[in-house]
Amino acid sequence: MNAARGEAEVVIDGERVRLCLTLGALAEIEAALNVEGVSGLVERLRTLRAGDLAAVLAALISGGGREAEAARRLAGGCDPRTAAAAVARAFEAAA
Repeated sequence: MNAARGEAEVVIDGERVRLCLTLGALAEIEAALNVEGVSGLVERLRTLRAGDLAAVLAALISGGGREAEAARRLAGGCDPRTAAAAVARAFEAAA
């Protein structure tokens, strides 16, 4: 993990997984949540449903370098509290 590059990590099923809020990940998140721009995204992140959380985590895992399908599988197997904390760390790292 490279904090200088805005990376964070999460442990899923005993595996350390890198997360990164790249431009591509941000675009994927906006599309998955059907929002436009950062202000819309901030508002939408306040009321995430479980499926939304999995989509955001998958996008961040993809941004960290995983293939999209592998990212979706990993995100789907993550505990919700762990996922929420990891998403928060990834956004904080990108700030």
